[in-house]
Amino acid sequence: MERHMRQRLVMTAMGGLAGLCLHLLLKVAEQQILPDRAALGATGFAAVFFGGWLSLTGPLPARRAAAGAALVAAAVTVFLLVASLRFDGIESMFSVAGSVLPVLILALVPLPFLVAADQGNWRDYPALFTAAWTLTVRMAAAWLFTALVWGLLLLSNALLELVGVDVIGRITDTDTGPWLVTGLALGLALAVVMEYSDLISPALVLKLLRILLPLVLCVVALFILGLPLRGLEAGFGTVSVAQTLIAMAAAAALLVTIAIDQSDAEAVEGAFMRRATQALALLLPVPAAVAAWALWQRVAAYGWTPDRLAGAVAAAFALAYGVLYAGSVLSGRAWMARIRAGNIGMALVLLVTAALWQTPLFDPTRIAAHDQLARVLDGRTELPDLDPYAIGRWGRAGSEALEALQQRASEPGQEALADRLARPGVPGRMRASEDLAVELATLMEVRPPGKEAMREAVVARLAPAERRVWRDGCRIALPDGRPGCVMIVGDFLTDRPGEEALVLMLRPRGGLSQQGFGLSEGRLDTLTVQDLTPATAEAPEAIIAGQLDAGPDLGPAPVNRLRAGGSAFVLMP
Repeated sequence: MERHMRQRLVMTAMGGLAGLCLHLLLKVAEQQILPDRAALGATGFAAVFFGGWLSLTGPLPARRAAAGAALVAAAVTVFLLVASLRFDGIESMFSVAGSVLPVLILALVPLPFLVAADQGNWRDYPALFTAAWTLTVRMAAAWLFTALVWGLLLLSNALLELVGVDVIGRITDTDTGPWLVTGLALGLALAVVMEYSDLISPALVLKLLRILLPLVLCVVALFILGLPLRGLEAGFGTVSVAQTLIAMAAAAALLVTIAIDQSDAEAVEGAFMRRATQALALLLPVPAAVAAWALWQRVAAYGWTPDRLAGAVAAAFALAYGVLYAGSVLSGRAWMARIRAGNIGMALVLLVTAALWQTPLFDPTRIAAHDQLARVLDGRTELPDLDPYAIGRWGRAGSEALEALQQRASEPGQEALADRLARPGVPGRMRASEDLAVELATLMEVRPPGKEAMREAVVARLAPAERRVWRDGCRIALPDGRPGCVMIVGDFLTDRPGEEALVLMLRPRGGLSQQGFGLSEGRLDTLTVQDLTPATAEAPEAIIAGQLDAGPDLGPAPVNRLRAGGSAFVLMP
């Protein structure tokens, strides 16, 4: 018992340290204490290191787990920093499709290989299979416990507030509290899961998931039977359809992998389940091929974008798995062993692809920007379908492509292109995004009145996901029922031409969101907002209400800068 208690204390401390460290690093990034890329590298390293350390401790001793996690974190950080060089600033880096998933792949896929290597052979499939599912189930159980802890804390806080006791709220409402509580709960849960590893085993989860295989087989079979009746031309050429098909192909491949388990002895038993597994493996290439066809139809019509490139890579992997699984079954005996060997190879290919995605060798922003520019210049893209300001947000390559379009628009005979670039709207096919823009125009008021053109220009250049965030923030009502957001327009930066916009918005979990924007040659620039508010300032609701009622009161900031040639230095409180 003493050993278990010591282990619980160590794991809880590790979790608390992880939460506290990540919180501090995010604060450092927010306050711009470090350069952007230094803050990105430190935060990325910490997130991957602590995640890997907590996951590997148990299957590996704590010290070896820390060493392995540090190795993975260092590699991921290097690739993350290389990918960040595609952008002038890191603010818009993660708004581009395909920026997060490769990082997750590089952070998570190596972990089972580290466990297997510690046991003597990193290519041993039974060790890899067991390690992968053990890590998954342990972490899922720990996160479930953490969610239950938060539910209990919130319920307890609500109960105690009825009698005027807000001790829990004082902890959870602080900036540090949620991170620390989450880390402590996660570390403690992992320690308990480690103690009862014989009870919390992936075997039960895998047995339950096997039951779903015949159901998925029926769904895929019905889909294939329905294809001749409906036809591929009837609505299949869209990205959303491709995403659905890729997800179903991934689910089918996962179920086949679960069914064959780590060896023939542990694989599904009975003629029915084995035949069902073979049938699903044989059908797997069909949804993958239809997904690839749907994506190609979209690309042929509208060209490459970063999200379509990400979808194309996903479809290629779905096809590769489909060919591997179907080919293994058609090869006859030992088909399960061939699939297991292929799974190891595909995992390594996945790692290499994720790494290449982060390097200049496969830069989706450059590929997409060059393709869109070429399509416009060649006349293959209809101007109503052109979204130039989305292109301008694809990092440095996108900005260069937009500048090339603007240069082309200045030439004689390019009045239609110039008109399209001058209009802040988005392509006519993006109805959902247009609806968001209309809703934001209704919700977000501008101060001083008469500056609504700046709001329309900024909103037009936002990605759909960012518009949804703004809409959700504006829907949080002030005490008097008005939307909890406002845009202040003024000449904030006197040495910069034109006016800038400061957006103040309530956050769902409390607090005030502050974002700054400026327009430069048709591009939307994200500006840093330095909060000089003293601790005794008004509540966020009162700040927004004051701006809505009284309007902006712009004045010089209480700082002077030291000009030294091309450099400038300021002291901040």
